[in-house]
Amino acid sequence: MTQRLSLVRLERMHTVLGGYIDRGEMPGLVALVSRAQDVHVEALGALSFGGAPMKRDTIFRIASMTKPITAAAAMILVEECRLRLDDPVDEFLPELASRKVLRRLDAPLDDVVPAKRAITLRDLLTFRWGFGAIMVWPSAYPIQKAMEAAGLMPGPNPVEFTADDYMKRLGALPLMYQPGEKWMYHTGSDVLGVLIARASGQGFPDFLRERICAPLGMKDTDFHVPAEKRDRFATSYVRDPATNKLNVHDEPRASRWGTPPSFASGGGGLVSTADDYLAFCRMMLGKGLYGRTRILSPASVALMTMDHLTDAQKEGMEMFFGDGHGGFKAGWGFGMGIDTKRVDLSSVPGRFGWVGGIGTAASSDPRENLAGILLTQCMMESPARVMTDFWTLVYQALEE
Repeated sequence: MTQRLSLVRLERMHTVLGGYIDRGEMPGLVALVSRAQDVHVEALGALSFGGAPMKRDTIFRIASMTKPITAAAAMILVEECRLRLDDPVDEFLPELASRKVLRRLDAPLDDVVPAKRAITLRDLLTFRWGFGAIMVWPSAYPIQKAMEAAGLMPGPNPVEFTADDYMKRLGALPLMYQPGEKWMYHTGSDVLGVLIARASGQGFPDFLRERICAPLGMKDTDFHVPAEKRDRFATSYVRDPATNKLNVHDEPRASRWGTPPSFASGGGGLVSTADDYLAFCRMMLGKGLYGRTRILSPASVALMTMDHLTDAQKEGMEMFFGDGHGGFKAGWGFGMGIDTKRVDLSSVPGRFGWVGGIGTAASSDPRENLAGILLTQCMMESPARVMTDFWTLVYQALEE
């Protein structure tokens, strides 16, 4: 039987997602569902409160949805044998050679031991290289405070120093864990962007444009929004916890994304549209093939979309991987999350994708030949009910 979407049930998506706008919880959104040849799009609300109507080609800051694209770029270089998964990255990233490692996460910065081995590309792709975001607020550990002081804490805004300066600051700090020991969020993707640039001999934005975005027709995906496209760029908002009101975080006329950044963040720097990101999702669902254009081999896509983590490596990261019942429902591939256990409508084993902290999400389900993309402009809150509702609405609309 042909895989299709139920038009009747998709009406629920319009009603439920529209409710978020009617209640003033966000100015607008774009939701896209693709299954085989069926594509359904909802462009609801406005680009800003009181602004122009939301459209299908609105440009959003996709934040950490950048990570899967960065991982795909790294795998292109692996396939060309310019990088190797298990080689040390010291040749291209000498700042990460001969690392010292904290004895404990809460140890002073000088209480260190030598790293037991070098950091590899596989470590960076799987976020097991020993360094990353500590999910404790406010900052509680010396290494966390040192990251903050060095400007290395993940955040919603572009980094304001160069890639070389970024690596110099990173190289001045010890690792939090031994390479391969623990999953740590985010920073591995930023380092990958630098590695890709140095290994390819061209700027990271240029490499993405030439090897992924142009072949896939992702014409609006970049690290900045040029002036001629700014009328399609959504304003982003952040909620003030004291007043519960949404305040402007970034607006197009004076946007932080208005010019090419000093540092192109592989962890969260891209802007994109629903249809651009769908092209990337379809390439991944096509095992590296998009139309007649091959970006990656099926072997690379299979490797990217399998869980590489042990339970011990996931421990303490239940906010990313936990099922709410004391176990794990998800893991990590290369630059993206992987569902490993079904606990609700949408957590299908084998589904892969990721979310962006400025309010975006995309996942692909090979079993259902399905991709779902939700783009909002409100800084993600926990729990992100609009995302939970979106995925429920996607899966309830599937015909056999």
